[in-house]
Amino acid sequence: MKIDKIIAISSKPGLYEIKSQTKGGVIVESLQDKKRFPVNSVHNISSLSDIAIYTYEEEVPLKDVFFNIFKKEEGKKAIDHKSKKEDLLNYFSEVLPDYDEERVYPSNIKKVLQWYNALVDAKFDFSSLEEEKEAEEN
Repeated sequence: MKIDKIIAISSKPGLYEIKSQTKGGVIVESLQDKKRFPVNSVHNISSLSDIAIYTYEEEVPLKDVFFNIFKKEEGKKAIDHKSKKEDLLNYFSEVLPDYDEERVYPSNIKKVLQWYNALVDAKFDFSSLEEEKEAEEN
């Protein structure tokens, strides 16, 4: 499972892995219950590899934020996305200290933590994110 194959679908909870391409869209599999279904152009999908978090200097790819959480938690789950707002903000400032507090909302932080925990549950290999980053730098 690679990060560029993982997507979020608006109006559908959870994360999905792209399994194959069709004429009108893609076949995806839920990371949660492993059910497969087609997704077409009517659905608004976002690849996790295309999402970035604003900082005061640049945009940090979501996969780098995930890797920071992975290192902080030593491969375990992060705090629950339903935690108090203050706890979420404090936690996120530890993971990404210079995030733009005016453009990154608590709802964004909740989504990032919810997605990270879903990836942990799906046994995602976070060490592959570091390998991808090193490959991009070379």
